[in-house]
Amino acid sequence: MNLPPLDPGVYRDLVRRALDEDLKDVPGGKSGDITTDATISPTQLARGDFRAKAGCVVSGLDVAFECFRVLQPDVQAVGLKKDGVEVTPGTLIGSVTGFARTLLVGERTALNFLQRMSGIANETSRYVQAAGGKITVIDTRKTTPTLRALEKYAVLCGAGENHRFGLFDAVLIKDNHIALAGGVAAAIAKVRAAHPGMPIEVEADTLAQVDEAIAAGVEKILVDNMSTPDIRSAVERVGGRAKIEISGGVTLARIPELAGTGADFVSVGALTHSAPAVDIGFDIFPVDYTPA
Repeated sequence: MNLPPLDPGVYRDLVRRALDEDLKDVPGGKSGDITTDATISPTQLARGDFRAKAGCVVSGLDVAFECFRVLQPDVQAVGLKKDGVEVTPGTLIGSVTGFARTLLVGERTALNFLQRMSGIANETSRYVQAAGGKITVIDTRKTTPTLRALEKYAVLCGAGENHRFGLFDAVLIKDNHIALAGGVAAAIAKVRAAHPGMPIEVEADTLAQVDEAIAAGVEKILVDNMSTPDIRSAVERVGGRAKIEISGGVTLARIPELAGTGADFVSVGALTHSAPAVDIGFDIFPVDYTPA
């Protein structure tokens, strides 16, 4: 799998703000990790191991490491499994060596990122496997606010593909645009006037709207909440003149059925808005201790 590199600039500020949720000064209260500061010597060294407790696809290890680098820039981090790799329960994914306080402070934030991103990658992989190479599984904009770049990267780790990143990088005329613009043809004409030559995708709730979109010569049609027979009919009507994306009412159980319709893409909001976090542990040991 050829994953694009995840730019550290995407997540450094996110990591700092996430750590602030644990450490930020509170008016009239304490700051820092008051439990760790009270119990652990500032010079004590330790190693922490990330280990999968369940089978999963790894995603976000560098983001997890950043949670410790922010606290201790010279922390030693070793990745043993790359993003996008499927691991079995018990697999050692990576380790971090540094001050024990650093590991204890960064532990939960690191796991929050790693478990969340690996959960998305794992869920995406399940959909991709169910598709059997017959249809391309893509994500949506149904992402956690401020975490879109990380969540869409996690989709790539699971062998899915990204739809548009935001409202700025691709045209998608949806039902509300159509209603407010005066119909399918009117909305398409207005987009072409504003953005000549830019590919256009149109959402179609009915086969009649599919026909309108084809008559207007759009490049892609999103068939929304259609029955499987209607999707097949849409594919026949389009006849290869545009790409077809299935959306709405998509579940893992339906993927094999939808993959057999002849459509090109299936967009799945559940990849990012409902993927369960995977179980990954972080066990900490003194540096002169080797676990059995």
